[in-house]
Amino acid sequence: MGTMTQEELLEQVNQAIANITVGGQSYQIGSRKLTRADLKTLYDIKNDLMAQVAGGTPGLLDDCFVGIFEGR
Repeated sequence: MGTMTQEELLEQVNQAIANITVGGQSYQIGSRKLTRADLKTLYDIKNDLMAQVAGGTPGLLDDCFVGIFEGR
C-alpha cells in the first residue's frame, strides 16, 4: 500500500469527523465498546492538512481576517 497524499488524508479525517458527528464519540454493543478518535485532535489534524494542501504554514494566522475601515 502506497503513501497517501495530503488530499487523501484530509478526506479520511473529514470522514472520521462525519462518523463522530453522526454516530457519536463512543458506543457499546453488549460487552464490546468502541471509542473513536478525539474530535479536537481530528480538527487540529484537519487544519494542518488544509494548510499543507493550500501551501501555507500550519497554525500561522489560521482563521485570521483583516478588516479595512476607511474614512467617510
